[in-house]
Amino acid sequence: MINFEQVAKRYPNGREALSGVNLRVAPGEMVFLTGRSGAGKSTVLKLIALLERPTRGQVTVNGENTGQLPARRIPAFRRRVGVVFQDHRLLTDRPVFDNVALPLIVADSSLKEIDRRVRAALDQVGLLGKERLLPLELSVGEQQRVGIARAIVGRPPVLIADEPTGNLDPQLATEMLNLFRRLNEVGVTIVVATHDLHLVRESGLREVQLDGGQISNEPGAAAPLPHIEARR
Repeated sequence: MINFEQVAKRYPNGREALSGVNLRVAPGEMVFLTGRSGAGKSTVLKLIALLERPTRGQVTVNGENTGQLPARRIPAFRRRVGVVFQDHRLLTDRPVFDNVALPLIVADSSLKEIDRRVRAALDQVGLLGKERLLPLELSVGEQQRVGIARAIVGRPPVLIADEPTGNLDPQLATEMLNLFRRLNEVGVTIVVATHDLHLVRESGLREVQLDGGQISNEPGAAAPLPHIEARR
């Protein structure tokens, strides 16, 4: 599903965020990325979502080599990767329904399909019935759930999340993790970047530690990894 082979990423300012990274995430697997700020977690997520391209090496997502994907196919590629941001990035002057519907509107879906899918996504995150409220009328945890509903409304096979529990108290963070687990149980491949080591260790799921732009905790991280079966 997701494969990094000897991936390096150098930004225009000269900073090398990743160096020689090999990572394989199997279809249906849920993985946590951990490491201190600047370790490369966000860069890994940006490469998965094709918000950035690798400087060297190869990134493959959903069978697509992102480094070779022509510009005209990038929008379709991105619709198959749901993204959850720490700061929600909601349109505060638009109701919950419109925020969640945005990816479907961009994809030119029919009004009937938009209505059906938005309500289904809100039901999945426990917000059905609040579609006409404005984001600022919701709690912080509910706003994050709106962001998740928006990310999954197009039914992407891959979901990435950048510090999704960073602004939440421990109880809400656990609820958020349980929501991701439920999505994972229906086959969504999920990669979560987080500083919350307690939550990671409590989950029992695979943890990929980044340090200085390299994977530091997996045997063979400097060489191509063997296939890893999905954990359920």
